[in-house]
Amino acid sequence: MKRFRKNIIHIRILKMLFLSSALLLLLILRLGHIQITEHDSLKVQALKQRAKEINLYPNRGIIYDRNLIPLTNRDRIPTAFIYKDNVLDDEELRAFILENSYLDEENLEDYIKSKDNIVDIPLRYSIEVVDDNRILIADRTTRYGEDNLLSHVIGYINKSENRGEAGIEKAYDEILKDGDNYSLYIEFDKKNRTFLGGEYAVDQKSNLEDPKAVKLTIDYHIQKIVEDILDKNKTKGAIIVADVESGDIMAMASRPNFNQYEIDEYLEREDMVLYNKAIQVANPPGSLFKTVVLAAALEEDISYMDKIFYCRGYEQLNSVTIKCNNINGHGYIGLKDAFSKSCNSAFIQLGQEIGSTKIIHMANKLGFGEKINIGLLEEVGGNLPSGKDLKGPAIGNISIGQGSIEATPLQVTNMMMIIVNNGVKKGLTVVDSITTKDGYMIKKFNKGSDERVMSKEVAEIIQEYLLDVVLNGTAKKMDLHDIGGAGGKTGSAQAILNKKETIHGWFSGFYPATNPKYVVTVFVEKGFSGSSSAVPIFEEVVKQINKISR
Repeated sequence: MKRFRKNIIHIRILKMLFLSSALLLLLILRLGHIQITEHDSLKVQALKQRAKEINLYPNRGIIYDRNLIPLTNRDRIPTAFIYKDNVLDDEELRAFILENSYLDEENLEDYIKSKDNIVDIPLRYSIEVVDDNRILIADRTTRYGEDNLLSHVIGYINKSENRGEAGIEKAYDEILKDGDNYSLYIEFDKKNRTFLGGEYAVDQKSNLEDPKAVKLTIDYHIQKIVEDILDKNKTKGAIIVADVESGDIMAMASRPNFNQYEIDEYLEREDMVLYNKAIQVANPPGSLFKTVVLAAALEEDISYMDKIFYCRGYEQLNSVTIKCNNINGHGYIGLKDAFSKSCNSAFIQLGQEIGSTKIIHMANKLGFGEKINIGLLEEVGGNLPSGKDLKGPAIGNISIGQGSIEATPLQVTNMMMIIVNNGVKKGLTVVDSITTKDGYMIKKFNKGSDERVMSKEVAEIIQEYLLDVVLNGTAKKMDLHDIGGAGGKTGSAQAILNKKETIHGWFSGFYPATNPKYVVTVFVEKGFSGSSSAVPIFEEVVKQINKISR
């Protein structure tokens, strides 16, 4: 009996020893795991409690072009971080800054005063890490590029609140906000004068599958072409390039441009620099609207093609006199020639025959007077006359796209797209999809189904007329024979800009002439005429696109 009890005691002791050994082994393994695997993380966590965080990456998701080229979070700028008091007191440090940055003595003082304890100095070029505990150098990724490409579409943010205020930044703020943080944690000595060291850390706030980025339909290379041409010609206005088959907007630019980091500087300006003039500012379309009048007439009666008009250089509508672009008159003129030469008299006579109601009805079908809804919240619907504004002498202004008629370059592009697609309305969009942070699609942008709004027969006739504008009409100075030709319509519109009367220039057309691939709309503020201002820019844009499309 005693032996049996001793055996039980021995077994219990052995079990306790085994259990203790197992627990000790698990504890050793756990400590080893912490020391080896989680060493860096724990080190950073400890550093966070006593160190200063320097954010090196924008706290927002990426905006991509159609080929997943980043349009934000793209540029990496070498940056020196220096303690503020050191910059103020140390001549050697000041000399280093002046030699390696874009700052001079005068603006260095203002720059330092605007900063907190740590001054970040963007450098002109990458330099080796300085062996000096007064300076710490690291690459910082900027939200926006130095050239502010696609600024009006991308928009900008309220930096202090990390909130989208305009453009894609605003429309997709819920998707883009709270991106992953990539930070540098730096530690000072007790006097806060020198750096004791630093650690990089990534704070991942999302899974790989979460919607954290937006992919646009914009083509980076075409966008760059458009913006370079606008800047080279010092043009104020807007350009849109759209893909005929898909309805994708390949480029959209507005001028003047702005710095997305310095929004406050533009708030009091009168040139509407923060407005996206491709979608957010509506102006009279001028003779471009004759395309609407032509469509309304041909849909009413195809025999208008054979009608002869007489132009004496002006039209008298009660007490209102409207001059033709040829003050001597075109004489007897057919519809095709009247369109290609942009004869005001012929189109006012045509408008009187079919009536303002039918013209405005056609304008509605072609997308005027309402938003196109391409994915940007700032878009406006323009204006079409109604009620008493359709009666009496008003038909004169309606027939030539003046008066209270206002349209955006986007609406004009939409009209041209319908005609080139043989009367079928495509869903235009600047947004392709919502994606993961690595660009994998999660949700496609819903741009609606194709819809026929004009007969194929009428659309094909208008295409022929548009080709004649380039061959024999107001855009005949354009030379695109070597790259397949083009068709389109000019417009010269009287408008009020900054309380002064001026004339804007328009041209919207397609390229090439056969099996068109692109529709391009050019709007030039104070352009005097579409022929002299917008046509040359259209020609240059198309030629440059052709070079990269081969």
